Amino acid sequence: MSPIAPLPDSARPIRLGIAGLGRAFTLMLPTFLGDPRVRLCGAADPIAAARMQFESDFGAPAHDSVEALCASPGIDAVYVATPHQFHADHVCIAAAAGKHVLVEKPMAITLDECTRMIDAARAASVHLIVGPSHSFDRPIKRAREIIDSGLYGQVRMITALDFTDFLYRPRRPEELDTRAGGGVVHSQAAHQMDIVRLLGGGMVNSVRAHTGAWDARRPTEGAYSALLGFEGGAFCSATYSGFAHYDTDALMDAIGESGQPKPSSEYGAARRKLAQAVSPAKEIEMKAARNYGGSGWAPSPAAGGQTHQHFGPLIVSLDGADLRPMPTGIAVFADGAQHVEALERPAYPRKEVMDELHAAVVDGKPPVHSGEWGRATTEVCLAILTSARTRAEVIPRWQVPVRG
Repeated sequence: MSPIAPLPDSARPIRLGIAGLGRAFTLMLPTFLGDPRVRLCGAADPIAAARMQFESDFGAPAHDSVEALCASPGIDAVYVATPHQFHADHVCIAAAAGKHVLVEKPMAITLDECTRMIDAARAASVHLIVGPSHSFDRPIKRAREIIDSGLYGQVRMITALDFTDFLYRPRRPEELDTRAGGGVVHSQAAHQMDIVRLLGGGMVNSVRAHTGAWDARRPTEGAYSALLGFEGGAFCSATYSGFAHYDTDALMDAIGESGQPKPSSEYGAARRKLAQAVSPAKEIEMKAARNYGGSGWAPSPAAGGQTHQHFGPLIVSLDGADLRPMPTGIAVFADGAQHVEALERPAYPRKEVMDELHAAVVDGKPPVHSGEWGRATTEVCLAILTSARTRAEVIPRWQVPVRG
């Protein structure tokens, strides 16, 4: 493989193509609009209304296939935000066309697919970045910087917790089928395992887990609890529930996952809305309506004033302190005193994702969230499913340490 060359004209924005104009794209859109280092120059989606909306908003072509998008010479990189089961094929198509790739989490739904994606990027000498996950969030990155400073010693234990309404948002049928990449392990553990791996050093050497699927109307895992061991002796307990009862945003100063204020009046909203879906077809229709170009879609409000994003309460225990990343900063509970290290509010959400993409594409800097990193996170997620099914410990084999 030849070295990956930086963008020839580093003064211009990255020309980005979008593969998939669904929910993930709408969540990233404020980032793309807020960052002057990127310009949206093309898209691909099978839904005509979404393509028409994109062409109207950005004056750039929207295609009905990923192949057509990637054939464009006016694209430097592709953001793959298609359904999980298509990630591997679409990343390989983009890489073969010489495009750098940012692929949504989860990287893929099998390790073989992850390896195929890594091999395709290597063969084409392009960068592959997996994300965004919440391990990109500035409070998580700052906690990692404090760990690296050595000020409080080594990481000994990580405690992660998140309770949401994930399972009761409108879903397509495959999103409720674990084998097709559905359920909270593929979709949400991809965030949580990425976070705890980043904070724990990356090298998970043991996974034991249980999963819960206790609503026959939503026939996939809606909850899990996992115990991870790391090389060096640190360990982590991680729990997630998407059953739309308790909401851990109450422990985050009523700040939602995207950094927005979350009033208590929103309690139960997901279940109330879903009750209107009298059939699977109606649920699909409801999901499509809120997506980009759909009948119920509206641009996100301006991001100004929002805090940093988060993924529920998290405590990192070191020799000399406990660290708690928060949407507004890092709470440090040290031996003799406690304090809060405030973080500047973000100018726009997920800037850290664009920092990593820009550094890779423009400067040729290898990313932290590389294909190898994404495969290691996917391996831990799959180990949760395997351990829960077999009631046995799973030993990961594809782990990599934190880069840089």
